[in-house]
Amino acid sequence: MTEQPGTTPKHALVVRGGWDGHVPVPAGDRCAAALKEDGYAVTVSDTLDSYLDAGLLAGTDLIVQCWTMGSITGEQSAGLTAAVRAGTGLAGWHGGIVDAFRPDTRYQLMTGGQFVHHPRQFSTYEVRPRPEHAGHPVLAGIEPFSVTTEQYYLHMDPAVEVLADSVYEPDPDHPELDGIVVPVVWTRRWGAGRVFVITVGHNLADLDVPEVDTMLKRGMRWATR
Repeated sequence: MTEQPGTTPKHALVVRGGWDGHVPVPAGDRCAAALKEDGYAVTVSDTLDSYLDAGLLAGTDLIVQCWTMGSITGEQSAGLTAAVRAGTGLAGWHGGIVDAFRPDTRYQLMTGGQFVHHPRQFSTYEVRPRPEHAGHPVLAGIEPFSVTTEQYYLHMDPAVEVLADSVYEPDPDHPELDGIVVPVVWTRRWGAGRVFVITVGHNLADLDVPEVDTMLKRGMRWATR
């Protein structure tokens, strides 16, 4: 998305925080650096109060959220969801976007999916781009690939567009879930805004997997106003 000379760069807001196990500061900084390399002007925030700043949000073309669990106030949630409905894009990965603000169903309705479980141990599973979406800009040239990390089991909105999925690997605590097809990458529209989610990304090593890195960067571009 590198800007042409003389044009105004797109503005991205990276909001990071919450549970330290998902390394929100290093992961947020990694994302901010990638966006800057792609020509964005980037603001990094360590507070959800950024969602109360109507002026900031109105001038933001993309919000990237890296905030696992935690609590969001009604006013913060309303500011975020209204900004996306008005056209600001929203993107994120793993718990930073779909294991955030567990009691807030308005937020979950916007993101289109919510983490509910993962096996106690890392799983090795194949991420499978869906052939019917092979022409989507996020998927171009991406072949099935394997990762070893947390595999998310999710409650999903049937209205999202699933771009890639996986088969849920055996979990000794929940054998009834074995073999279920679960989404890994999806998009949705929220009013005038676009939402992009990829569930891989427990740690920095996951984000360095070439296919994950490529899809995340493309997904952020796709979601941008």
